[in-house]
Amino acid sequence: MADASTILLVDDEESVQKLLTYPLERDGFRVVPAHDGEEALQRFAEHPVDLVVLDVMLPKLDGLEVCKRLRSQSSVPIIMLTARDDEFDKVLGLELGADDYITKPFSIREFRSRVRALLRRVSAPRPGSGDGSTIEAGEVAIDLARRTVEVGGEPVQLTYVEFELLRTLASSPGVVFSRQRLLEALWGGSDYREPRTIDVHVRHLREKLEADPSEPRYLQTVRGAGYRFVG
Repeated sequence: MADASTILLVDDEESVQKLLTYPLERDGFRVVPAHDGEEALQRFAEHPVDLVVLDVMLPKLDGLEVCKRLRSQSSVPIIMLTARDDEFDKVLGLELGADDYITKPFSIREFRSRVRALLRRVSAPRPGSGDGSTIEAGEVAIDLARRTVEVGGEPVQLTYVEFELLRTLASSPGVVFSRQRLLEALWGGSDYREPRTIDVHVRHLREKLEADPSEPRYLQTVRGAGYRFVG
C-alpha cells in the first residue's frame, strides 16, 4: 500500500516540509510538496494524489479555501494541520470537508499514525466489495462495491469519512454506536481525536441524505448513547 501511495504535503515552512517528508518517505510514501495554496491546487491537478496533508495557514490561498476547492472536485482524504488549539479552525476544516485534523505542535509518531491509519482504511477491502452488495433504506441506496450513494435515484457525493461513517451505521441497522466506537471503526482507534468530530460528519451526512436534517429519518441520535441508522 505504502509504495503506491502519493501524499501531497502542503506547508509554507521549509522546516516543516523537511520534518514531515523524511518519516513519510521512510515509510515508503511518495511526497509531493507544495508551499502555498495556489501551488497546492496546481500540484493536485498534476499528480494522482492518495492523501492531502494541508496546513491551515498558507500564503496566497489559505488551507481552508484549498480544502473547499479540493472537496468540490474530489473525495481524496484530507488531513488539516492547525497551528494552534483553535476549535474554530478544527470545526471549520471539518465543515469544509476535511477528514481529520492534527493540532501543532504534534509528535512525529502521532503524525505517522494518523497518515497510516487513514491510508490503511482507504485501501482496505470493504465488506461487500466485489459482490455487488447494496444497502437500501427508503430513498437511500448505498453501493458498497462502487462506494456510491444515491438518494431518490440521484447521486450524492460523500467524502471518504462520510461514506465510511454511513457504511458502518447502515451495515448494522438499529444498532446504537457510541462516538468512541465510531472513531475506532473509522480510524482504527480514537487516540488524539475528539468525539465531537463524529458530530460534524453526522451533520454533513444528514444535510446530504435527509429530507429534513432537523428531523432525521435515517441517522438518528440516541441521547447520551450515540447514533443509529434506521432503514
